[in-house]
Amino acid sequence: MTSLICGSLAFDSIMLFGGRFSEALLADQLHKINVSFLVPEMRKEFGGCAGNIGYNLKLLGGDPLIMATVGQDASPYLERLDRLQISRRCIRMIDDAYTAQAFITTDAGGNQITAFHPGAMTRSHENKVADAGAVKLAIVAPDGRDGMLQHAKDCADLNIPLIFDPGQGLPMFNGADLKQFIELATYVAVNDYEAELLTERTGLSFEQIAQRLSALIVTRGELGAEIFTDGKRIDIPCVPAEQIVDPTGCGDAFRAGLMYGLTNDMDWETTGRLASLMGSIKIAYQGGQNHIPARVAIEEQFQKAFGYRFA
Repeated sequence: MTSLICGSLAFDSIMLFGGRFSEALLADQLHKINVSFLVPEMRKEFGGCAGNIGYNLKLLGGDPLIMATVGQDASPYLERLDRLQISRRCIRMIDDAYTAQAFITTDAGGNQITAFHPGAMTRSHENKVADAGAVKLAIVAPDGRDGMLQHAKDCADLNIPLIFDPGQGLPMFNGADLKQFIELATYVAVNDYEAELLTERTGLSFEQIAQRLSALIVTRGELGAEIFTDGKRIDIPCVPAEQIVDPTGCGDAFRAGLMYGLTNDMDWETTGRLASLMGSIKIAYQGGQNHIPARVAIEEQFQKAFGYRFA
């Protein structure tokens, strides 16, 4: 049962600065900054919401189909997808652009300076959902603005159940845009901050948003998650992690659990718990795609956490 994942593929360059930014920045000179930070530690990760969701869905035994745009430098990522046996037939290469990239520098105090280059992502609207063929479920995750709007409309026109996952792309849209997404979507998945911004921009309450959907899913970090469906709220507990290393990609891992549960007709309690577990597994590793549990290990961890098997 193929799941279509519309979103970004990106490279994340993560650098560590041993000092503190505040020691190099003079408060009375911020209008003319010219500084350089020595970053002896650096790593490059495969990322982007679509890549992270697809990776986690594949771990569960799902059938992810990524729809994204990449640039001339994408060969390492495409080769990785081939090794993972994740289809890239809906990934379009833009020859005169670079793949989306984030350059993140973190100082000794955990403060970050990030530069993000969207690159080929801005042309994601050139991909058409109809080209994906038969799919059971789709998600529109953060991507180019025009692409997110186009893909949500395409899914509605083709009667494909849709999860709208605005993520960090939410600030790109005004209230009217967000109301349109809600009308087109079957489900909406946001974290607690995004939920507040969504209600603020649309003028709709949680209850009013949930009434327009089959389900509204709100994640709350270590407090777990809430699923609003059929006029009730289902509380999903957080699964304690083996260790907390890096939250990057935890939301994407959660959404992969949602997609697996929905495409396999699981009840909401089990779907939410599986999603929670996937986020817990991911947070113990650096980057969004470096955890490699076998499917049987995921099943065992689920049974240990909840007392029954999801499959």
